[in-house]
Amino acid sequence: MLKVPIAVSVTLFEAICISKGTRVIASKGKEFTNWKIHQICLCCACGIIAGIVGGLLGLGGGFILGPLFLELGIPPQVASATSTFAMFFSSSMSVVQYYLLDRFPVPYASYFVMVATFAAFAGQHVVRRIIAILGRASIIIFILALTIFISAISLGGVGIEKMIEKMENQEYMGFEDLCKLS
Repeated sequence: MLKVPIAVSVTLFEAICISKGTRVIASKGKEFTNWKIHQICLCCACGIIAGIVGGLLGLGGGFILGPLFLELGIPPQVASATSTFAMFFSSSMSVVQYYLLDRFPVPYASYFVMVATFAAFAGQHVVRRIIAILGRASIIIFILALTIFISAISLGGVGIEKMIEKMENQEYMGFEDLCKLS
């Protein structure tokens, strides 16, 4: 219940710091140190819309915030870390919810935690090596774009497949007949 007041207070604090010029966005340097009120409101609105869209589509907020941060000029390492933290935060809330509803399969969860932890460390090691070889952090942007592309295609494909299966079995999909009169 405290997450909304905390998020609003941190947002207001950062907005005041950015508008006064005491906070600097590293990738923009002195160029965008003093944001105008409409720029701050636009940035906050984009964050709110990203959260709403992410919630409606069942995606983590970081899935949408990553490209948004890159568009705002935030360095790829910071954008990737922040979007990953947002995804971690939203997924951990889902874990708590499922646990409280007594629908949390502990053996499966522990297996996935181990696999995800190993994959995270391995991926971090590989990406560091690639950045060291290429000398550019832009590879993070390509990995992020590729991940988003594959996820979007997969989610769309699975959704279409399930919809076709339900149509063939004539299962209820939550829609009412538009021609039916009340």
